[in-house]
Amino acid sequence: MNSTELKEFLDFKVDQYNTSEFIETDPVQIPHLFSRKEDMEISGFLTATISWGNRKSILKNANYLMELLEFAPYDFVQNHSEAELVKLENFVHRTFNGGDLIYFIKAFQHIYREHNGMENIFSKHSGKDSLQPAIHDFKKIFFELPHEKRTEKHVSDPLKNSAAKRINMFLRWMVRNDSRNVDLGIWNSISPVQLSCPLDVHSGNVARKLGLLKRKQNDAKALLELDNNLRKLDPQDPVKYDFALFGLGVFENY
Repeated sequence: MNSTELKEFLDFKVDQYNTSEFIETDPVQIPHLFSRKEDMEISGFLTATISWGNRKSILKNANYLMELLEFAPYDFVQNHSEAELVKLENFVHRTFNGGDLIYFIKAFQHIYREHNGMENIFSKHSGKDSLQPAIHDFKKIFFELPHEKRTEKHVSDPLKNSAAKRINMFLRWMVRNDSRNVDLGIWNSISPVQLSCPLDVHSGNVARKLGLLKRKQNDAKALLELDNNLRKLDPQDPVKYDFALFGLGVFENY
């Protein structure tokens, strides 16, 4: 199909999947449980971090995470005692374990107390056209405290050629703000223009079939190629097409 037909097709698929029904089966439902900005940020980042593998398992463990944090993640982050951290030790989702979780809680506390929150870091360090440099800087700040080296693998770095799928998904949740209300849109200091598509196996395969992506690996170089092509379709909100690519790949086996 030509570029006009491709845009019409993808716009139709965005309308099909960017609906409230999408929330019911997607990890974005977890930050939707909250109304406080900081609760949405912390629950969203933790949920995005464990968003790989079986979707039912992701949702089950993300809900369990919120239960461990007493469904008040920001209060827990700011006011926890060392004794309260002990109950987190047995959490596990694939390779993300209790030790990783405990460090994340301490890192969040450091970010809110010393860096004025997550939005401030990403807005301060973002490039004009991309948040990928900000992800790199965020990771450096996130690991300013003493930590086990293994925990670093749970926060991707685009400058090390990672597509950073889970963080880009988190950023989509925080930044995009449209009438559909699937994404939360609580960060007003960052423009949707700067967002990158959460590139994974499903969206990558569909993008290649549609001629939006030629690179075979799902890495930072592929992400840049995909971003450039999606921005040609909609310069103001290119990442809305994540709904189309994901829906076609997961729900339609396109």
